Amino acid sequence: MVVSARKEASQIGINILKKGGNAFDAMVGTELALAVSYPSAGNIGGGGFMVYRKFDGSIGALDYREKAPLKSYETMYLDENNEIIEGLSVMGALSVGVPGTIAGVFEVHEKFGSLPIEEIIKPVIELANKGVIVTRNQSERIKENQKYFKLVNRDEILFNKEFKINDTIKYSNLASTLNKIMLNGKDEFYRGETAKKLVSFIQKNGGIISLEDLEKYKPKWREPIVFKYDDLKIISMSPPSSGGICLNQIFKMIEPYDLESYGHNSVNYIKLLVEAEKRSFADRSHFLGDTDFIRIPLNEILNQEYLLKRMQDFSFEKITVSNSLSHGNININESEETTHYSIVDQFGNAVAVTTTLNGSFGSKLYCEELGFFLNNEMDDFSSKPGFPNMYGLIGGEANKIEPEKRMLSSMSPTIVEKKGKLYMTLGTPGGSTIITSVLQTILNVHEFKMSMNEAVNSPRFHHQWMPDSIRIESSRFNPKIKNELLEFGYKLSDKGSIGRVDGILIKSQNKLEGGADKRGDDTAIGY
Repeated sequence: MVVSARKEASQIGINILKKGGNAFDAMVGTELALAVSYPSAGNIGGGGFMVYRKFDGSIGALDYREKAPLKSYETMYLDENNEIIEGLSVMGALSVGVPGTIAGVFEVHEKFGSLPIEEIIKPVIELANKGVIVTRNQSERIKENQKYFKLVNRDEILFNKEFKINDTIKYSNLASTLNKIMLNGKDEFYRGETAKKLVSFIQKNGGIISLEDLEKYKPKWREPIVFKYDDLKIISMSPPSSGGICLNQIFKMIEPYDLESYGHNSVNYIKLLVEAEKRSFADRSHFLGDTDFIRIPLNEILNQEYLLKRMQDFSFEKITVSNSLSHGNININESEETTHYSIVDQFGNAVAVTTTLNGSFGSKLYCEELGFFLNNEMDDFSSKPGFPNMYGLIGGEANKIEPEKRMLSSMSPTIVEKKGKLYMTLGTPGGSTIITSVLQTILNVHEFKMSMNEAVNSPRFHHQWMPDSIRIESSRFNPKIKNELLEFGYKLSDKGSIGRVDGILIKSQNKLEGGADKRGDDTAIGY
């Protein structure tokens, strides 16, 4: 089964499984198919994370997150008065991190793939040449961003044209780029003709990525964050993602409470999760970053005693104001246009993958000759510690800009075991709301006995410490619940939709249940 943001990508993944390929082969095909069918987040100009569990129970994680260029420096987005230059880390060539997606998919294929790479990439090239039907969501997203495309791109690009629902977009230049990558391998993107063209394009537009940056890029195999909650074993992404650590903290903080008795999305349920989320996001801001550059006190911030102490002042009778809440005492905003997909194969392998350009269409910079958008991942660093990024996340010293550093992320591809067996694979886009959306989806299934489809489509809420308000899918919550929260003193921020969770629930060895979030065009396909 494959669940992803677009039917075309899910279908390519399923076709690979039908040919006898495994989940890792399908990961490569689905990832590249999303670059064609879902260009606002699917990519070859960005990066991502993969968490896996093989049929034999072995687990691991791959970090193919973007990196800061060699010529980057801590104050590169500040003016002479040490103030943030608006938009510089968000749009245009200077906001681009060194892409990791192509290195990531080849790394996965080399280690775990079973089909020839040509057999995996050819259907993606065919899709790019044939074209993709524009959905309502895609048409609106392109229209919303066209003013930025025109602002950032000097030359005419494919996306300057207005695309209506049911139009077909053909990506012949991207097909050509993918064909070269298929024939010449990842070196085509990092050392070959494509690399040279990409560097020339970025530098012509004022960026600082060099051929040396591309040549030096390598993905990293990481140990995932693994923890228990009740009878579940949860496996999620480790730094430079904050996802696994924050999930671990929040689950441990709420575990002593009887969530089921409060009722799903009840006032007390929301209070408990919100207050735990505040404390975890305060720690995130202070402690987390790229472990190749800083020491994260993992044992301390994941210690049960420490986390119970963090919740010591929690009460259902009062609010903990965020201004009064800092990181814990121990010794020592990111995009909503990410995309996630989940795959479980016929052999029992599972992958959870979250990939991104950061903002919608990334930096808005589109390389017409090569056929793809470039990320604006540099905004996920702390341009100025103590100040928020485009998604309102406060950054700390641990996540300051340094050459070759990977920026902090909230992406949380997650796999869950129950009683030693594969139980769930899930994840979502949504920037800082990724963590809380994954949290609530797992709780929906485990505590409230929902199906995966019910769990991913259930109303969601979110708190990230700063700003001090609950983001809520307002139209989907009972007005009585909202009024009680307001009367209690919480500020509510209306959010049309939060996340787009794609998950798979393993009901038995031969029965899988896909959950495709109706907030997008997401599609689950099994066979």
